[in-house]
Amino acid sequence: MKLDLDFVRKEYPSLREDYVFFDNAGGSQTLQRVMNKITEYYMTSDVQLGASYSLSTLARERVNSGTAQIAKTLNTKLAHEAIIGSSSTALIRLFSIVIGQTLKAGDEIIISNADHEANISPWKSLAEKGIVIKIWEFNTTSFRLELEDLKALMTSKTKLVAFCHVSNIFGTIHPVKEITAYIHSQGALSFVDGVAYAPHRLPDVQELNVDFYVYSIYKVFGPHIGVLYGKEEHLLRLPGINHSFIPPDDLPYKFQPGGPNYELTYSLNGIVEYLQAVAQHHGIDPKASVREQLQFAYDLFDAHEELLVQRLLDFLMQKPNVRLIGEKTADKAIRVSTIAFVVNGMHSSEIDAKVAAQNIGIKTGNFYAKGITKALDLDKQGGVVRVSIAHYNTLEELERLIAVFEQIL
Repeated sequence: MKLDLDFVRKEYPSLREDYVFFDNAGGSQTLQRVMNKITEYYMTSDVQLGASYSLSTLARERVNSGTAQIAKTLNTKLAHEAIIGSSSTALIRLFSIVIGQTLKAGDEIIISNADHEANISPWKSLAEKGIVIKIWEFNTTSFRLELEDLKALMTSKTKLVAFCHVSNIFGTIHPVKEITAYIHSQGALSFVDGVAYAPHRLPDVQELNVDFYVYSIYKVFGPHIGVLYGKEEHLLRLPGINHSFIPPDDLPYKFQPGGPNYELTYSLNGIVEYLQAVAQHHGIDPKASVREQLQFAYDLFDAHEELLVQRLLDFLMQKPNVRLIGEKTADKAIRVSTIAFVVNGMHSSEIDAKVAAQNIGIKTGNFYAKGITKALDLDKQGGVVRVSIAHYNTLEELERLIAVFEQIL
């Protein structure tokens, strides 16, 4: 079934402007439904939670509903396993502090050099208390995190492995379920950065059996906040980071100092409503479960994105001076629609500037994944050129970008 782009694009006010946006991996465009929820909250329930008067009760119900809805995008077992925070970066930092309090000198944490710095620096900071930090290096030929390389690093002292579901440069989908199964067999925990995955595929934390999973909601059509999933058993045993008198079983509040942002959390209802609207517009039975409707919508998205990726890859691979940094296939089972490349003899920023002059947004650099650009010796070239496609992008927009590339590559 073909995605009805007219229906989809009407949901995003910013797409009505004459501007082509291919920097979606840095942050998606925001749904009108999300904006409406924010306005509704401010206009009709802008009060503090916890009081007995009716508006306070309504405000509490709205905030809780937003958490419950975003939990469905993760397929958590329990709604309170989803923790809303100011960003995925802040949530990872918070949990590195919390988890660090349960570790002792000599314990080991493994991180990957294919990750965004948000899932690296917080764990490295634990070295100050004697935690041993090991680096799981990606394969510079396959652009993958290889399980065999992880096996060589793990020992009985390994307590946690932090890695990305998808690299924000390569776009490669790592086999998280298989990797996590091995991590568990060695008695350790998995902490997965799903920021580059969630805009393109629907995460299922129960199927993956991960211990922790985080993504940025502002990259998934919503407001500038993040969500972190943790298995209830871990959340209950970990020390909280809120006020000292907050009970240890008060989830997720024990991990939300100051509480979540009320209006932005309520607005998360708009994301799920949108996904259901897409699914129902394309023929799914409205009586189907919410999860089935979400998956139906995402299946439409990733099939459309795969077509655009194939077109762009076909073009780039015809250019002898272009080096793709990542998979050369458009297969949606292998990669998402984030494409990176470099051009021989050109600084990446030159390309960025020439494209920007045509009212087209792409981006160049290391994208806070400096481990990748360093390992591939790309920093002196200004990092990579990254084109990140979202489901609301059209083939016509892509052809407009390709026409510009044709002139400058």
